[in-house]
Amino acid sequence: MRASIVIRTLNEATHLDDLLTMIDRQRTTLAVETVLVDSGSTDGTVEIARAHGARIVTIDKSEFSFGRSLNRGCAAASGDILVLISGHCVPVDEDWLECLCAPLVSGEVAYSYGRQIGDDDSNYSERRIFAKYFPERSSIPQEGFFCNNANSALARSAWEAERFDEELTGLEDMELAKRLVQKGLRVGYVAEAAVFHHHSESWAQVRRRFEREAIALRAIMPELHFSRLDLIRCVVTSTIGDWRAAARMRITSTSWSAMLRYRWNQYLGTYCGNHEHRLLSQQAKERFFYPQTASEAEQDEWLGPLRRPSPHEGKQPEGDGQELSPPAR
Repeated sequence: MRASIVIRTLNEATHLDDLLTMIDRQRTTLAVETVLVDSGSTDGTVEIARAHGARIVTIDKSEFSFGRSLNRGCAAASGDILVLISGHCVPVDEDWLECLCAPLVSGEVAYSYGRQIGDDDSNYSERRIFAKYFPERSSIPQEGFFCNNANSALARSAWEAERFDEELTGLEDMELAKRLVQKGLRVGYVAEAAVFHHHSESWAQVRRRFEREAIALRAIMPELHFSRLDLIRCVVTSTIGDWRAAARMRITSTSWSAMLRYRWNQYLGTYCGNHEHRLLSQQAKERFFYPQTASEAEQDEWLGPLRRPSPHEGKQPEGDGQELSPPAR
């Protein structure tokens, strides 16, 4: 059986070499190929991928959507299993691929996703979100249709029958999983298939990430509504939860103000996205799909110089925040 690892990239040179190196080190019975779908990188991403023997597929910025880029990568791939991983995620060990694909090989599920862990520089609030959505125990199959393409595997037969929605601003994984579950197929969570998920974002980028996912979530679950009262309540309760957990675990890598800022931008983005009713213009699509420039970031509210977190120690606790949107890929 053959597995095609599809990596969606835009300027991912920082972590891509580590990712591809770990792919090369995987202990697996599967035949493996790597396909990189790039949307205009200028930082050496494509050159790094070529050096590792990856097949390169490009998509123009004007055509880009998360679902469309994955559909193109999957169409170019030849594997029976389509393994989807973000260019800023790195497998924890050499058994990641085998563990992630095992439930598909056995036929237990058609779609699996693995655990995500923040790195030493991750905002502690985000680490708690990861802990909430990606616990230590597997669930094969799971209840419901939650899934995350930052670290997932999809049966090619399932993708050929139900491809990714190319119009959504995010959460193309959950939308596809919902359709598959409705057809009687199953989704599974594999805790043993873990990756380090590296994020380096401005506050504006954090807010935009949750905003575009909330827009997508309206299409997937239109019954969900997020009011101003929900915004205030979630910011307060989640921030207090972060502070208490950080104090209990003696976490010093993230300042208390940085936790507050993260939660504020998370839920402000969620609120704005939940109340977005218009079709997206091309300008709006670029705002949601692509990183902002440094000059735009300087104008963002709450944006100020923050110290780079120092490496931390301590067990990652279970999250108890109240996220409307799942973590981004």
